Amino acid sequence: MKETILTGIRPTGNLHFGHLFGACNNWLKLQEKDYEFYLEIADVQALTDHFHEPEMVRRNVYELTTDILSIGIDPNKVHIFIQSTIPEIAELTVFYSNLVTMARLYRNPTVKTEIAQKKAIFGNDGESVTYGFVGYPVSQAADITSFKGSLIPVGEDQLPLIEQTREIVRKFNSIYGNILVEPKHFISKTARIKGLDGNEKMGKSLGNAIYLKDDEETITKKIMGAVTDPNKIKKDDKANPDICMVYYYHKLIENKNIETVCKECKNGERGCVACKKELINNMLEFLKPIHEKRQYYLEHQDEVKKVLEKGNSVAQKKAKETMAEIKKSMQINY
Repeated sequence: MKETILTGIRPTGNLHFGHLFGACNNWLKLQEKDYEFYLEIADVQALTDHFHEPEMVRRNVYELTTDILSIGIDPNKVHIFIQSTIPEIAELTVFYSNLVTMARLYRNPTVKTEIAQKKAIFGNDGESVTYGFVGYPVSQAADITSFKGSLIPVGEDQLPLIEQTREIVRKFNSIYGNILVEPKHFISKTARIKGLDGNEKMGKSLGNAIYLKDDEETITKKIMGAVTDPNKIKKDDKANPDICMVYYYHKLIENKNIETVCKECKNGERGCVACKKELINNMLEFLKPIHEKRQYYLEHQDEVKKVLEKGNSVAQKKAKETMAEIKKSMQINY
């Protein structure tokens, strides 16, 4: 039997460079291996902190799927499905909620960090934190175990959530029998991609990301505003390329002229404007095949919907099989 991969992404925005060189790079490699691969568009979990924006979440389900197909994810190798079309996930979330204490959820490092961020944003003692938000790890455990996911691609910040899933699996199996699979994590060796402003985190809220949907004008504007060595004032000033985001992105997209870029920057032979313009041209060339595929899928949204319908169907069948086993073990298979 093939080992099962389960990964997911919340439809709260489009894919950006951080995704492309991180999670998506993993997916592209893993889809070529002999796995049963499920990729979840986690719309229900997106609603945990976007419950007041249902139109945005629904729109992003299709936008995100379009991006995923544009980077080369093959729906013949990966089952792309929408979380809310699998009622078994919600049902399992309820079952698992009896196996986890609130104290344990509040101790989860990922949950603690995100609650602290909410407190900082809203300026209160946590009144804005919902039951669904705190219970996110339980929902994720239901995602994974609905498909008996055994290998879960994650970033290091998500490891506490996987450990929480393992705890739930062990607790369930100790009570009801050895039904569930205890998942393992798979961590990418790819480092986190920095934003154009030099921030270690890239994201929509920071306005420092290049998105796959960005057109030439948008990309040009963003790169022209990228952070360079603050000590380089004049064109012929010597600079340190290692603290320049333009040089960083030159390396990221594997500019064949990278040694010259580095040398000229250090020797004061290269102006920042010219360097940014070179990056813009190379970036557009790098993104060209993705943009072309994305434009195709934008013009053929019926194909995007068919991909999701097919993925939903496969995922529904698997989740029903798993739930039948679970209910039998819990003696609620009336």
